[in-house]
Amino acid sequence: MISNGIRFSISDLTPPRTRQLRCVYRERAAISLFDSLMDDPLAKDAPGTQVFSPDTIDKVSRTVSRFRNTAVAYGVPLSQFSIFATEAMRRAANAHDMLGAIRDAAPGLTVHILAPEVEALFGCMGARSSFVGVRGLFLDLGGGSVQVTYVDTDHDAYEHNAAHTGRSMPFGAARLNRDLNHQDPKVKASTRSDLETEMRDKVDDLRGRFPDLADALADNKDAGKGGVDVYLCGGGFRGYGNILMHGDRVAPYPIPLIGTYRVSGDYFRETKKMRKVNADTKGKILGMSKRRRAQFDAIATVIEALVKAVPRIASVTFCAGGNREGALMMKLPPAVREEDPLPLLGAALPPPSPEAAGPAVAALRAVVGLVQQSLPPAGAFPLDLFPPGLLAALARRAWEGMGRDADANASAALHDAATRDLDHPGLTHRLRAALGLALWARWGGATAPADKVLRDNLRLLVGGPESPACFLAEYLGAVLAALAMVMPAYPTDPRQVEQRLER
Repeated sequence: MISNGIRFSISDLTPPRTRQLRCVYRERAAISLFDSLMDDPLAKDAPGTQVFSPDTIDKVSRTVSRFRNTAVAYGVPLSQFSIFATEAMRRAANAHDMLGAIRDAAPGLTVHILAPEVEALFGCMGARSSFVGVRGLFLDLGGGSVQVTYVDTDHDAYEHNAAHTGRSMPFGAARLNRDLNHQDPKVKASTRSDLETEMRDKVDDLRGRFPDLADALADNKDAGKGGVDVYLCGGGFRGYGNILMHGDRVAPYPIPLIGTYRVSGDYFRETKKMRKVNADTKGKILGMSKRRRAQFDAIATVIEALVKAVPRIASVTFCAGGNREGALMMKLPPAVREEDPLPLLGAALPPPSPEAAGPAVAALRAVVGLVQQSLPPAGAFPLDLFPPGLLAALARRAWEGMGRDADANASAALHDAATRDLDHPGLTHRLRAALGLALWARWGGATAPADKVLRDNLRLLVGGPESPACFLAEYLGAVLAALAMVMPAYPTDPRQVEQRLER
């Protein structure tokens, strides 16, 4: 129950795909708890003086009750329900009335009002869930507040360090939007000044606690080098990312997902240009509701405060995950939480029986080993473009569609880069593009006229048509095409791989 709306979801954590955090159902109720607090004409802008209206309490309790019934229909036991509330519930003087109404309407359910530190923990772990490993500043912009912390997954207990050092600022998109639209120009100026001061103080505090961050932001480094990587989550920041994507140099942008969309620090700073794009675009902008576009000045103001506090930003990555994914991550054993999710990608062509699972896994490893042997020497190409987990997915998919025309498979590979495994953790936009191009090449690289723009823009995402990265992706596709000629059937035993190659 966040300040800008209420999100419901049902997730499947069944092994061995637990780390995927597979969502099997989701919906959003457009009920702004923060707006309900602000609509009270007698309220003062301070926690404990604002109340939810009876109408809002009724809507929320009925909505939670309906979702309870939906989840029960999916077979979710009441013991597996979790409801979290954030800034708006922390501020409301009559939060107990809301809790009581939910308890009466949805028996057996309990709402947990998160402390700011726990919200920071869930937010950063939710954002982190989309990646194999991260190091950088994490910020989460909601309707009522913005959180900032630092995460380095190479350190032990990084999640607890992030929670203990995370800081919350009362400058969420909805609240800030109200203050910036105030008739008194002094209120606007004071709000901007307070935001910039708090952002600078919070970043300086983190800099003092994390030597790696201090080193990344050191003033004595060359202006064009180094800097910190920033990860952004929350609806407000994702809205800014959608505007950046709308104006991206790769146009039309081939992947319709804001999660893992990455831009340079220089492009990220262009708030003036992005305000103009938002104002001048009359039609629909992908991912942007009317409400989010109305809040865009407030969102850009938070970005400007961040840029002033962190002048040396290397890159900015927008994250799909949030409190939901963060709460799920914290339910997992540490070993599962930290495992690489990419090997779970595209687990197609399963073994015919449990007894065959061992040989099938060994056969896949043998194929991946052959592909790795074909790679050029380290340093000649960006081999990080195909980590082992992605190579395994590429090897699995090389035998998909053997009954279809090669040209049709080549076209499908390009489109799959944009539409397949939409929520799979670890699959960044660049890796998607590399996987799509490799499979396109595996099937001969035929390109229908309607697919040429998609192919060209996927090439741009990995570095350009003449780049070593693009060559590597298409080279690996050709290697797999050769292996598929030698082994027309997907190998289910490592001995099949050996025998075919010996022939």
